[in-house]
Amino acid sequence: MAEITNFRGEITSDADGDAVSASVKEMIGRVGDRVRKARERKGIPRRVLSERSGVSPRYLAQLEAGEGNISIGLLQRVAIALDHRIEWLTGEEDPWTSEALRVADLFRSANADTQQAALRVLAPEPVTTMRAQRICLIGLRGAGKSTLGRLAGQALTLPFVELNTEIEEQSGMPVDEVMALYGQEGYRKLEYQAINRVIATYETMILAVAGGIVAEPDTYTTLLSNFHTVWVKASPDEHMNRVRAQGDERPMSGNPEAMEQLQSILTSREALYSRAEACLDTSGQDETLSLEEFLTLIAKHKFLD
Repeated sequence: MAEITNFRGEITSDADGDAVSASVKEMIGRVGDRVRKARERKGIPRRVLSERSGVSPRYLAQLEAGEGNISIGLLQRVAIALDHRIEWLTGEEDPWTSEALRVADLFRSANADTQQAALRVLAPEPVTTMRAQRICLIGLRGAGKSTLGRLAGQALTLPFVELNTEIEEQSGMPVDEVMALYGQEGYRKLEYQAINRVIATYETMILAVAGGIVAEPDTYTTLLSNFHTVWVKASPDEHMNRVRAQGDERPMSGNPEAMEQLQSILTSREALYSRAEACLDTSGQDETLSLEEFLTLIAKHKFLD
């Protein structure tokens, strides 16, 4: 109850607007301060930085004072003129004092063996221990996640949970209402909270999540670290047909470009979905065959060992 109370308190319309404004103002101030310090460390007068970047001295003065809401394109010019990465100017971590960024740079430049050794040292506990016997099905709607999860749960006598159901129980309203009331940002916050509740509740289980969960880096990283993940995929035509067979006409209703959009989403998320430990293609298969292949995959990868 406390979580949802806090959550609702965070995203009421007035508070949310104030929080966003404060966050933007803080970032503008941070960028200006970083630009000024970088320029001073390099001994570059503002006039010279202006000539190198093509940004007027007056605008640079406003920026350094925390008053200039600079565009990404112009900020990239300034970063190049300072011989800096743009993320050094925008990130919360100060690139001149942050040990975390130093470690990240060392990690990027290390070979694969050194990177793996570093991950083993830095991980609070082995990945296999963190994942326990939790299995999570990811992928677009219509691939068969819910059906496979439910059938596999019955076959293996494991709890099966749909994350959206968990969100609805916690929020006290359907997901559609959560989205309408709080928007994508609000839904994503509840989604992250729900993932952590599931991790704290279950050591052994099967979870099905919404297809867009991969778009939130922190949530997806938590998911990959604490679950054995399986990408359930199908052809675009089958995705669309299965959703319509469930009685949902939204993907096609009044939208002749729906299939093109679906293919675009699949393409844009493919690299993220492929981070899963295993992949199961349900195209052209009935429930029985897909379930058989899923159970074989679980045994092969020793997800429940």
